[in-house]
Amino acid sequence: MGIGLGTYVDRAGSGVLGELGYLQFLAPGLLAAAVMQTGSFEAMFPILGGLQWNRTFHAMYATPIRPRDIALGNLVWISIRLLMVGASFGLVIAVFGAVRQPAALLLAVPIAALTGLAFAAPIAAFSATQRRPDGFATIFRFGLTALFLFSGTFFPVDSLPELLQPIAWISPLWHGVDLSRAILLGTLITLGTLAAFRTVAARLERG
Repeated sequence: MGIGLGTYVDRAGSGVLGELGYLQFLAPGLLAAAVMQTGSFEAMFPILGGLQWNRTFHAMYATPIRPRDIALGNLVWISIRLLMVGASFGLVIAVFGAVRQPAALLLAVPIAALTGLAFAAPIAAFSATQRRPDGFATIFRFGLTALFLFSGTFFPVDSLPELLQPIAWISPLWHGVDLSRAILLGTLITLGTLAAFRTVAARLERG
């Protein structure tokens, strides 16, 4: 999308993205969104399967392992999966030149993983209460897909109607997308440096 569709967006020259190419704008958002989708999926069917279908968790519970150990172990495994997916995705976007500083991926990938975990943990809790997977389609269709489309991944949230912008802001995905984009584009470091300079200058002026 960043290369094919991005070519048309860049050619249009609307100025909405400033000096950014669409590929540079899109890639950090897709990093957070892809990890979010992975975490959500890992918190649905594997959890339900462990409780209802193959009853793996029941076998674990027959040992000295406590229920909270099983729950924590699943969250740790999901976190590892998210880091793996984020690292793989980050490598691809770095190869395509969508990252200004490849070293920034060392910070952006964990941020994306935390974003995915923010979705995975409550979804895993929901999955543990289910006996059938019927409710998962509703979550994907009306929850995750809507957030995926209106979280600033494909276009700036500022271009949404004002009534819809707060919906994007309260989503963990928007925060993950925005922070990942700021890290990979270097704007977070720039803003931090400016804030530091201003703080020092104000302190010196006060004596």
